[in-house]
Amino acid sequence: MQRRSFLAASAATLAAPAVFAQGSNGKLTPLKFTLDFRINGQTSPFFLALAKGYYKDEGLDVSIDTGAGSVASITRIASGVYQLGLGDISSLVEFNAQNPGTPMVQAVYQYYNRAPFVIIGRKDRGVTGDFKSLAGKKVAAAAVESTRRAWPMVARKQGMRGDAFQWQTTDFSARDNVMVRGDVDAATYFHDSAVSLFARMKPEELSVLKYADAGVNLYGNAILASSNLVAQNPKVVAAFLRASNRAIVETFADPAPSIAAMRQREPILDEKIELERWGITAQYVGAADTRGHGLGDIKKLTLEQQVDEVADVFGLKVKPASDAIFNTSMLPSRSERSLPKA
Repeated sequence: MQRRSFLAASAATLAAPAVFAQGSNGKLTPLKFTLDFRINGQTSPFFLALAKGYYKDEGLDVSIDTGAGSVASITRIASGVYQLGLGDISSLVEFNAQNPGTPMVQAVYQYYNRAPFVIIGRKDRGVTGDFKSLAGKKVAAAAVESTRRAWPMVARKQGMRGDAFQWQTTDFSARDNVMVRGDVDAATYFHDSAVSLFARMKPEELSVLKYADAGVNLYGNAILASSNLVAQNPKVVAAFLRASNRAIVETFADPAPSIAAMRQREPILDEKIELERWGITAQYVGAADTRGHGLGDIKKLTLEQQVDEVADVFGLKVKPASDAIFNTSMLPSRSERSLPKA
């Protein structure tokens, strides 16, 4: 099923979301939080907040589940099965365009201040630091994933045709294999997801083409919340954000405890690899903008430009207002969201 059809079909079957109230008599308010993908170093701060009791300190009983992509996160929240989750801003723009009116899901904290979209190519196949070197190549990507769908935005910036290369649809789990074997010349990745490839191929053998370097300024995954929960109990959302932000700031200062907390949930993961993964993630979570406005916040003009770009490239009939996409009213104070000094 095409992604647009999936978004529309999912919205048509949504159940009415539940209303949550702050716990009383010492009881914790239950919240279900869905990741966008598997558990790994990319999202380790949330497990630090869980392990150190930061959510409980805020009166919350938070459970964290693995995800199946941004579209799944959005529809899980819109259905009321989950109240919060991680999902891509461009996907949220598309979802809200397909479901006009009062938004069912809103972003409330920008996690990736820039989308970590990259195409990684093999130098021995002629892929260099120039996007134009991808012309005529085979590029592996999952059928429905954000990096692949955002490619036309890069093509425009680079003066390339959208079909400059051949897509080879590949499951996420097989991407490294087809790269190592040489079945393809390049593959799409979230930059921090590529550490598994870096463990199998020498970095000097690879070219990393960042979408951000092509002038595509896209916000990536954000913490998303049910609009019903936002309307009925914004204090609960604010409490979740305070606890999560506290852990994110601590992870910037020292990622080791977050990785250890994450490995309590997934002990099979390699500490060294996950620390390397977080090192890449941190470049996008703490991108240049965050030095000015702090973690979690956005520049409205940048978001408006992203909405315009997504609407144009995806051919959306309705263009959602930026205020319907992102609600900044529940962010922790600016002082709490400052990055630690290097």
